[in-house]
Amino acid sequence: MTILKNEKDLVVPGEVLAEGLDYLPGYGAFREGEKILAKNVGIVAIRERNVGVVALSGRYMPKAGDKVIGEVLDVQMSTWFLDINSPYQASLGIGEASEEYVERGADLSRYFDVGNALYAKIISVSKHKNVQLTMKDIMCKKLRGGKIVDITPSKVPRLIGKAGSMISMIKEKTGCNIVIGQNGRVWIKGENEDLATQAVLMVNEKSHMDGLTNVITEFLDANSTVTTGTKTDYVEGDVNAQ
Repeated sequence: MTILKNEKDLVVPGEVLAEGLDYLPGYGAFREGEKILAKNVGIVAIRERNVGVVALSGRYMPKAGDKVIGEVLDVQMSTWFLDINSPYQASLGIGEASEEYVERGADLSRYFDVGNALYAKIISVSKHKNVQLTMKDIMCKKLRGGKIVDITPSKVPRLIGKAGSMISMIKEKTGCNIVIGQNGRVWIKGENEDLATQAVLMVNEKSHMDGLTNVITEFLDANSTVTTGTKTDYVEGDVNAQ
């Protein structure tokens, strides 16, 4: 077995990553005979016996269990419909919106209205790509104010960092509360939203770079005036909270 590419090499679709049968194609790669080839433009990732490609672009494909940031597009009699940065819309039924009883026929826009941003959990994705959401999770909430920045969904782990190290550092140095959706949406609110946005977009752009944490730290140290640490902003998740 021969590995033809190094970890973090940039590759294009059809480029040969490895030859032989000792390795398996990972996410973003496929086998053709004894060769493993790239499916898309991206960065080579080698994990034990798997050789894959982390895509540099592309929309989010929903998975049950993921927490996502969605924007309410429509409100109907018993359901909210949300854009989750995916080819498929998601729905939030009245029964999954709150632990408390919401009377059928009530004006649902009193709780979540068109344009509102929600941090919700995907509970199921059918074979026809019907995506169902819930707010019945301790982390789920309505996101008030702030701003939303889009990054490549595959870069989310890089933004979070090992044990949350990268995002914790950005929060501390900008005084911002930051919520990351696995669909590539990042909600930012706080003392220096513009600086936090720049840092998030730098991580997205330079995710392949070695020593990225030091690069972002130096950038924030040179530009931040925050001295009080991370702020915690009030956000609501209960549809009955006003």
